[in-house]
Amino acid sequence: MWPHARCLLRSPQHVERKRQALGAAGWRGGDPPRPRYSARLLLARGGGRAGCRSQVAGCGRSIERGVRALESELRTSNLESRTALTGKRVVILGLARQGVALARFLVQAGAEVTVSDLQDESVLADRLAELADLPIRYVLGGHPKSLLKGTDLVCLSGGVPLDAPIVVEALRLGIPLSNDALLFLERCPAPVLGITGSAGKTTTTALVGDMCRAAGFTTWVGGNIGNPLIADLNRIGSEDRVVMELSSFQLEIMTVSPHIAAVLNITPNHLDRHKTMENYIAAKRAIVAYQGPQDYAILSFDDARARALALETQARLVFFSGGAEVDEGAYKTDGELALRLGGTNTLICRAAEIRLRGHHNLLNVLAACAICGVAGVPVEAMREAIHSFTGVEHRLEWVREWRGVQWYDDSIATAPERVVAALRSFKEPIILLAGGRDKDLPWGDFAAEAVARARCLIAFGEAGRMIAQVVEERQVAAPLSPPRGGTRGGRLEGITQVQTLAEAVEAAVRVARPGDVVLLSPGGTSFDAFRDFAERGDRFKELVWALKE
Repeated sequence: MWPHARCLLRSPQHVERKRQALGAAGWRGGDPPRPRYSARLLLARGGGRAGCRSQVAGCGRSIERGVRALESELRTSNLESRTALTGKRVVILGLARQGVALARFLVQAGAEVTVSDLQDESVLADRLAELADLPIRYVLGGHPKSLLKGTDLVCLSGGVPLDAPIVVEALRLGIPLSNDALLFLERCPAPVLGITGSAGKTTTTALVGDMCRAAGFTTWVGGNIGNPLIADLNRIGSEDRVVMELSSFQLEIMTVSPHIAAVLNITPNHLDRHKTMENYIAAKRAIVAYQGPQDYAILSFDDARARALALETQARLVFFSGGAEVDEGAYKTDGELALRLGGTNTLICRAAEIRLRGHHNLLNVLAACAICGVAGVPVEAMREAIHSFTGVEHRLEWVREWRGVQWYDDSIATAPERVVAALRSFKEPIILLAGGRDKDLPWGDFAAEAVARARCLIAFGEAGRMIAQVVEERQVAAPLSPPRGGTRGGRLEGITQVQTLAEAVEAAVRVARPGDVVLLSPGGTSFDAFRDFAERGDRFKELVWALKE
């Protein structure tokens, strides 16, 4: 990991303007933490190591002018190098879902495309068949550095990290980096409603899409979910609405921000990839970093890290909150959801009308209302979408009732913080199925919540032993009284460790009682046993539906 090169500084007037906006929204806290750019991220924006040094020196001569000139120069040079694709020699690293869509787009744009993947032809047969009609060169089984000879642009699929040797070499050579999301944002003719966060992205993205459709807009939903939007670029009109989920992997090389950019929350996640929380925050920050005064930043008022990004954007600020009456944005008051924009206050619906469990889903709905409020969606359309929205698959999804026991699939919970939110969504006694593969994340809060709220813990998979151990240590060292909300689950009664998800379901069957909830909310990724969280959730549902009455 390269050392940090500089802080991204703003003028005193800019900072004061943002502080006033935060104060008007009710924030009385001290100075928020300010995410820093790492040299790694500066290099990703082009220019190589020498360019990075010269950029830092420029800031030293005149901090404000230097930073603004640097950002303008990088945006201009990167835009020029990427938007003119005809005849460009482009290397795509990774033939995942994004890589397939990107390869087709680039060929149709007139680029000379080479695709490289670490896997061999036998594993990639289906994806290669999708592109069989296109003149693409393939280099499979590795990423040799010779790929970079004569290359004008390197495009990364989500699974390719910036510290991969071939990416480091591309940066050293000064070859620009891009991905499907950045190429799309540079070219999209319609307003883009970009959404990121450590949790809740897909639920919020789906709900915003429903709200836009209910308002009569031709709506395109994608990005980190569904089909990559780059595949639909030529069909999108200027009056449409584009709802785009953006992950930290996509954002870490961004030099363009959406017109409307929302940050739902920032909690520890993907530290196996980003290495430090500071790098992770810097990646998330990119969604608002390149906005202008005509744009909107939608930030969680209740999440300190997300709220702190108010000081890092030129956009107009809009907040959402489950506990504070914000000056501009969406909030909950007296059991109702309200939207306040431009001095006009409008009631949206009662909180009880939301069909999703949990306070975290209340916040997702409020975020969707704030986003849609500035996107021109009438409150009536928001209300209609809220009434019909039942959630997204594998996200606290009810599976079935079996012998008086309710079974829920929350396979999307690939970080401990998401399990905490899931546990707080139930008052019933919980049989918690947790496991998978750890991402080098802290598990302390998870352990405390599991001890307080779960009746039984069944730990499985690669991280099963570690999870069982951290919960046992918490139970012995600091037994908790029942948490707020008065759960009938009381204190943890037992911990069981098994190897597989199937064994975890069998163990749950043995201990579950009528009135219990069996909750698959792993906290770890699925990659120890499954292709992705969706495959894990599907397998869980198969096992549950196979139970005989």
